Amino acid sequence: MSDPAKTRRHAERVRELVASLVREIKDPRLGMLTVTDARITGDLREATVFYTVLGDPTEQASTAAALESAKGMLRSRVGHALGLRHSPSLTFVLDNVQTHVKEIDDLLAQAKHQDQEVQRLAAGAKYAGDPDPYKSEEEEIEDDEAERVGAREDHG
Repeated sequence: MSDPAKTRRHAERVRELVASLVREIKDPRLGMLTVTDARITGDLREATVFYTVLGDPTEQASTAAALESAKGMLRSRVGHALGLRHSPSLTFVLDNVQTHVKEIDDLLAQAKHQDQEVQRLAAGAKYAGDPDPYKSEEEEIEDDEAERVGAREDHG
């Protein structure tokens, strides 16, 4: 088990290395690729690389195939650059940011619509009880006096 700070540094370095090495891949299936993140296990044996692809699902699938075929070259170059005894195995995961952004935008639009509906309903609403549900000081004094008089009549 290695130091968490060392693991983070290696993960960041893997992200940078893969991002730069992808430019050297001559595969025509490779689309507009952006490496978004990388994570590496504590034993530095397995690395997961997250990426996005600009384009439709067909381009995403062809880019995934291109990365899979270049995995051996990327693995050896990353392992050599990191100076590790064993090169980490690489796993590529499509990080579909556009879908998540659209879902969040839809949820925010729905929340805004619901807030507007609540404000519309609240504009014409009236309180269920008295307009002033709190007793004034004069009413409290009158109530206290009535209680005292009632208590004297009970004892008297």
